[in-house]
Amino acid sequence: MHRLLTTSAQAGQVLRSARRKKGLSQAEAAARLGLSQSRISELEKDASAITLSQLLAMAALYGLEFELSLESPRSAASDEAAW
Repeated sequence: MHRLLTTSAQAGQVLRSARRKKGLSQAEAAARLGLSQSRISELEKDASAITLSQLLAMAALYGLEFELSLESPRSAASDEAAW
């Protein structure tokens, strides 16, 4: 399933959901990732301060695939029209 994320809060929700589906508590995930439980909690509320290495490590642990893509041509065209 693909999910388009546009906010850091959405990213945090996806991370929380994926951790729970793996059956991991925040403390268990934190121990495996070398982070504190409070850091996991913060990132699940709002992932705005997540580092790329943390995001990739969490994705690997939780079985998530991280993908970046270009905006659709339609979105890019409307952005250019605004200039």
